[in-house]
Amino acid sequence: MKNIAVIGVGYVGLVTGTCFADMGNRVICVDVNEDRIANLRQGILPIYEPGLEEMVRRNVNAGRLFFTTSYQDALNDPEARADMVFVAVGTPEGVDGEADLRYVRAVAETVAEIVDHPVIIVNKSTVPVGTGDWVADIVSHKQPNAVPFSVVSNPEFLREGSAIADFLNPDRIILGSLDRSAAEAIAQLYIPLRAPIMVTDLRTAEMIKYASNAFLATKISFINEIANICEALGADVKEVAVGMGYDKRIGRAFLDAGLGYGGSCFPKDVSALTHMANVQGKHPQMLEAVMQINADQRRSVMLKARELCGDLNGKTIGILGLAFKPNTDDIRDSPGIDLARMFQEQGAAVKAFDPVAMPNTARILKDVKLCADSYETVEGCDVVILATEWNEFKNINLIRVKNLMRLPIFIDGRNLYDPAMMYELGFIYRGLGRGYGKPVANGHKGQAAGATQAWGDWNATANNKGK
Repeated sequence: MKNIAVIGVGYVGLVTGTCFADMGNRVICVDVNEDRIANLRQGILPIYEPGLEEMVRRNVNAGRLFFTTSYQDALNDPEARADMVFVAVGTPEGVDGEADLRYVRAVAETVAEIVDHPVIIVNKSTVPVGTGDWVADIVSHKQPNAVPFSVVSNPEFLREGSAIADFLNPDRIILGSLDRSAAEAIAQLYIPLRAPIMVTDLRTAEMIKYASNAFLATKISFINEIANICEALGADVKEVAVGMGYDKRIGRAFLDAGLGYGGSCFPKDVSALTHMANVQGKHPQMLEAVMQINADQRRSVMLKARELCGDLNGKTIGILGLAFKPNTDDIRDSPGIDLARMFQEQGAAVKAFDPVAMPNTARILKDVKLCADSYETVEGCDVVILATEWNEFKNINLIRVKNLMRLPIFIDGRNLYDPAMMYELGFIYRGLGRGYGKPVANGHKGQAAGATQAWGDWNATANNKGK
């Protein structure tokens, strides 16, 4: 058993600390946010992550997991001095796309001033290449008395919505340090997981994290660009992705066309890597294209809606899904949030629903009607957009949805539904890159004949109801 301090109880810190405790270690999590720590002591989590609440409760009750606002208690408890300090604070995107390291600096300075025994400082936060060296310099200069320490980079690869499974069943463990013995000490923590462990230098470990996320974001933007071409040429991107995925060199993962990437990692990490490259005088053309495609993909949905029903001013738009992906309440860089704002800018009234992200949404979206369920959301809408592929949307009663809408224009931002079925039900349906979702001269069964005509026909039908 090791004594571990985890600084920061956000997404990465809370999952990391809880999982280490579940593996039999004594873990004390530190955060300067007093309300957050008070809530955690009462079993109230600051994030939604399947299975995490129960795991936190179990390890607190077992006496392995603790929460405090005191660095002194976390680091220097005479009965359980921290052997390892995991830094898991936020590194938000700065003004020019760079990673903001103010919280990392604050932790490094505080640890240096307080810790009174040899310790390994582990950077778990996603930090720019060179940050490990920078942290070591800060600690060295801020220590009131010289205390031996080492710095290890241990980037996280947790997916929101499946973070516990990712932690306990990792593809690999990356450790970087100038002190091989320190890296090997951290490696011992992960031995029970039976995953490949790669030990390298600090900067290489930091770069592995950025390169990994940038590559995955590139796959997403690539398939979205292919989707746009498929749409123009009459091919189905879902079938294209399946066919590509059979090639072992390509693989099927991250080839789902949709509204692009979002959340806390890919947007800021691609931006930060682009910034690092520009600072070094490089020209990151691919990374810049990845970001531009991602932004364009969301705008394309607004343009589809305008194509189908004309001027959006005064129209009512329903958005199903506000979290950036299922099984999380994270709305950072969420397509659903971006779309709500875009439609408001066009003069449309917006209604929205998400199974778990409503409290977070209410804090940032104004003048959007947040509904109790899917059916309240679609009622009276001219256009409905599926923005997040929650399981409950997969089983929604589509006949009821159509009957509740003023116009049955449905834009499937995640290609969740079968176009033929949607046409059969009478929807004016558009997926992304589905080929036959694009109106053509002869038309396909159930398709609209064209944008202006679609609006005119359904407007006439709506106005004649009950006469």
